[in-house]
Amino acid sequence: MYAVVHTGGKQVRMNTGAAVRIEKLGGEVGDTIEFSEILMIGGDEGVKIGAPRVDGAKVVGTITAQGKHPKIRVFKMKRRKGYRRTQGHRQAYTEVRVERIDSL
Repeated sequence: MYAVVHTGGKQVRMNTGAAVRIEKLGGEVGDTIEFSEILMIGGDEGVKIGAPRVDGAKVVGTITAQGKHPKIRVFKMKRRKGYRRTQGHRQAYTEVRVERIDSL
């Protein structure tokens, strides 16, 4: 069974038992987290698409890690002018292990 969840301004597909990296959420490692903004649920019994959300559905998971993605470099340059700027960025993430997907 899988669900498409809206979190962190993105749509993320979550499978039961899978570990998913999403945008940083508050909480400590080991905390239980619940997603209620479910856009779609699919499985053996078919697909249920929300308009815009599936009512009564939720995804329950456990926070397994809080971390940062690898560093990326942002480089700006204007040719022939001697203007060069380099900036680095590391996006924070929360890793969640999906425990179960509940739907009505």
